[in-house]
Amino acid sequence: MVKIADRDWLLAHGRTLTLGGKARLMAIVNVTPDSFSDGGDHVAVEDAVSFGLRCLEEGADILDIGGESTRPGAEPVSAAQEQDRVLPVIEALAKQTDALISIDTYRAETARLALTAGAHIINDVYGLQREPEIAAVAANVRAGICMMHTGRGREVLADPIADQNLFFQNSLAIAAAAQVLPATITLDPGFGFAKETVETNMDLMARFEELHGLGFPLLVGTSRKRFLGTLSGRDAAERDYATAATSVLLRMKGASVFRVHNVKVNRDALAVADAMLAAQARI
Repeated sequence: MVKIADRDWLLAHGRTLTLGGKARLMAIVNVTPDSFSDGGDHVAVEDAVSFGLRCLEEGADILDIGGESTRPGAEPVSAAQEQDRVLPVIEALAKQTDALISIDTYRAETARLALTAGAHIINDVYGLQREPEIAAVAANVRAGICMMHTGRGREVLADPIADQNLFFQNSLAIAAAAQVLPATITLDPGFGFAKETVETNMDLMARFEELHGLGFPLLVGTSRKRFLGTLSGRDAAERDYATAATSVLLRMKGASVFRVHNVKVNRDALAVADAMLAAQARI
């Protein structure tokens, strides 16, 4: 078990979120027709907003709004299409709640518009390396940033932790050049992103503690991923219990934030994990 010290994650609009003693949940709100497990469920603005509100009631700390599927083989969308999908949802949620809102995008302009609309966090699946100017967008308003590791479109080192370190060194250099505050940064090892086999994902999970050497809070997104389907034999929409198992395992190894489709199941599982961590600290 890993002891997780409290630290404040600095976010846009003067907000903070304390990470450490309590597992935090980031609810996935895909405003897309083709995401791998919930595509088409929340395409209409009112459906996405309603789902987001339900996630908050179930215990979500953050709503992560995405307008482009990142599944392998997904059709790319234009920046205008992405913005048309996500901005009305962010604006509506910002007006109706004080929830923390994340924009799932690698595009600098989409991120800028989303932050103006009320978002607090940028969740970039390319770790600032697809459009490096996104780092300056974040720095200008002290937005929270989640930099995700990916192996897509590049040579990957054989050792998974060495590859994580190499990738994040590049991402953190981009952030430093844009004067991004370290206290705004979280890192995501990117389970399932060019990590195609069960063994690759499980090896990364087994060695997860080594990622603490990077010095930043860790956010994870295993929810309903293909490797869980291989292990469980279940279709994407039926992988929430397998997801919860990985959430508990990764919490015990020091993960702070969990990006999930099913908030309720993961909230309950992580409450048990948090209680065990608290008991371990007392011994």
